[in-house]
Amino acid sequence: MKGSIQRIAILVIASEFLLTVFSGVVSAKDPVDYVNPYLGSIGHLLTATTPDVQLPRGMIRVIPATTPGIRDVYLADKIYSFSAISLGNDFSRGLSAFSLMATTGKVSLIPAENASGYDHDQEQATPYFYSVHLEDFNIDAELSATEHSAIYRFTYPEAANSNLMINFPRKAELKLLKDNAIEGFQIYPAGALPERKIYFHAEFSNPFKNFGSWSHKEIAVGQKERSGEDIGFYTTNQTKKGEQISVRVGFSYISTEQARENLNKEIWDWDFDRVKENGRKIWNEKLGRILVEGGSESQRIAFYTAMYRVYGRKTTDITEYGKYFSSLDNQVHSTEGHDFYVLGESWGSFRSLYPLGVIVEPERQNDIVRSYIRMYEQRHWLGDAALDQRVMTARHEIATITDAYEKGFRDFDVEKAYEGMKKNALEATMLPWCNGPLTELDSVYQSKGFFPALKLGEKEWVKKVNSFEKRQAVAVTLENSYDDWCLAQMAKALNKKVDFDFFLKRSHNYQNVYDSRIGFMAPKSADGNWVFNEKQLDPIWSGGQGGRDYYTETNAWTYTFQVQHDIPGLISLMGGNEKFVTKLDALFQEQFGGKGAKFEFLNKFPDGTGLIGQYNHGNQPGFHIAYMYNYAGSPWKTQRRVRDIMKIWYNDGPLGICGDEDEGELSSWYVFSAMGFYPVAPGRAVYDIGSPLFEKSVIHVGKGRTFVIEAKDVSTKNKYIQSAVLNGKPLNKPWFTHGDLVNGGSLVFQMGPEPNKKWGNK
Repeated sequence: MKGSIQRIAILVIASEFLLTVFSGVVSAKDPVDYVNPYLGSIGHLLTATTPDVQLPRGMIRVIPATTPGIRDVYLADKIYSFSAISLGNDFSRGLSAFSLMATTGKVSLIPAENASGYDHDQEQATPYFYSVHLEDFNIDAELSATEHSAIYRFTYPEAANSNLMINFPRKAELKLLKDNAIEGFQIYPAGALPERKIYFHAEFSNPFKNFGSWSHKEIAVGQKERSGEDIGFYTTNQTKKGEQISVRVGFSYISTEQARENLNKEIWDWDFDRVKENGRKIWNEKLGRILVEGGSESQRIAFYTAMYRVYGRKTTDITEYGKYFSSLDNQVHSTEGHDFYVLGESWGSFRSLYPLGVIVEPERQNDIVRSYIRMYEQRHWLGDAALDQRVMTARHEIATITDAYEKGFRDFDVEKAYEGMKKNALEATMLPWCNGPLTELDSVYQSKGFFPALKLGEKEWVKKVNSFEKRQAVAVTLENSYDDWCLAQMAKALNKKVDFDFFLKRSHNYQNVYDSRIGFMAPKSADGNWVFNEKQLDPIWSGGQGGRDYYTETNAWTYTFQVQHDIPGLISLMGGNEKFVTKLDALFQEQFGGKGAKFEFLNKFPDGTGLIGQYNHGNQPGFHIAYMYNYAGSPWKTQRRVRDIMKIWYNDGPLGICGDEDEGELSSWYVFSAMGFYPVAPGRAVYDIGSPLFEKSVIHVGKGRTFVIEAKDVSTKNKYIQSAVLNGKPLNKPWFTHGDLVNGGSLVFQMGPEPNKKWGNK
């Protein structure tokens, strides 16, 4: 009998193994188990991703800092500290609020001397937990986080001096409260706004025995330490092998008292594993709002890691239990029941990051728009215009608000939002990286319908023009045309006919910079003449260093297609569908010229990463372009192009993201495209169909509803849509509506290896 049971068990195991092999399913994993926080951690240009431990939309994150600053570099071989990073209230990518390092041996007051070697093979990185072995000190370090707090746990060897070192790299103050707690604040620069503070309250599981500060070896209870630039604290214990010391820290923008309250509400004891497991549950719930089946292991890792980045730090909830500190007016405010979000720059995020949030986090959308309105009330400008220095160009907070409104989120003061949007459109300068009143260049836009460029050889005379960013004249015209279209949609919805007519007319300003002689968007000077004649403009090379004279970080090839809101109008300008498709094909095929040309191109356009021909996927202005074939009767080419982009420029390793991952933007494109659709024109409640990677994507859209996308026979080769059925009815158009999605239902594709050129071509 025992032998029979063993034989049955062996058969079951073998069957399960064969099922695994032939089904492609390795094991039953939760969504969070697919996340690789080191995906994209070797940057193609400026900023690599970091292995962030945080909660979705949380106010702080904790990372291993592998440089003396706070940025992780995957190829670095030392860890300098474990830094808690402030994510909100600074309109930046975060600044170090608290750096903690564990060492053994002699205490060094030089942070770099406390760095330790480490090995990625002795490391575990997840969204909710991080651990690593510090080789130089034989210490195991573990980190986890809540919304406003962090917890550290260090397992020491037997040592006479086991140390914890806390360093603040900028102006700070700390106070010793008792024999196991300190608190204080870090003052940090805020870029476009005045300096401000991040407060902390830290408690240690072991009482201080030998301790001191950076400037004095002894510090008394109740004593404060201040610093102009560098301050720190250390404590030393004698440990047995395997002895653990933990540190829990609360953070606040309001006060040290609030930091202590945040800590006590979130990490009230020393149960590290409880914090860790709770973080895992929260991440699983968020990531599980989209469940995918099929595809390869690598594709699932890329997908759920992209989802993790989407929930990261572009939209940060800085509410602290019913109140928040606003750096816009330096006041503490009651939330009045609605959370307050710091919203990062909108230049890149309006395209797919915020639209994806509309789908996966509907519960946040009204509060996000309310946060924009509060910005307007507190600083009298909306979005980026509320800063002393605009980030990038255009007024795309208009697109984000319009998109939310058009997709049914209207529980906010719509008239107040519209007032702020209109003020941004009519009273704020359009100059890149600049805020303030209108300039003489804006007057040209208002009177002639284009932003003026300098003539060849002409020197800049307008003082407000940023000396590095230049005028970006063509990009400014095109991107503001799109924002005006969004504003026209809002005016129409609010029955403001005069405004609707005005902004709809301005939305066609893109036509004023289309040079039909050469078939590209090109610059004009203030007198209305083209800067280049038909033989002078080179769509690859013209534009000054970085393209910033006329375009934004790229060239004429990309910006010629920067007309998301009126693609039929652009097609008409180019001479019809056939010529438009030919032009799109040329974008993906155009090369650089002779020997060394690519080197020269990247020297001139360093943001031009993720290239396919002149198509630049590493930078946001091109995100929608591959989907434009849908509008010219060739959706099969969209299907081919988006598959190529996903295959070439996304993978599951450190080089898995092809450009600056500006806080979830490149990731959001992948999430959409892997499911098989994309929002070409936010502000229009429509999604354009591409080519799904997965056999099934189940999107939980709220109120117990799901929208299920099935791709029958999908594979690497079977990337072309043969037919489609939406909610049981044949679909022969390459788009569906937001209403189709949020009402729940199904979209079923039959996939095949050859394009069906008749599907969706009308």
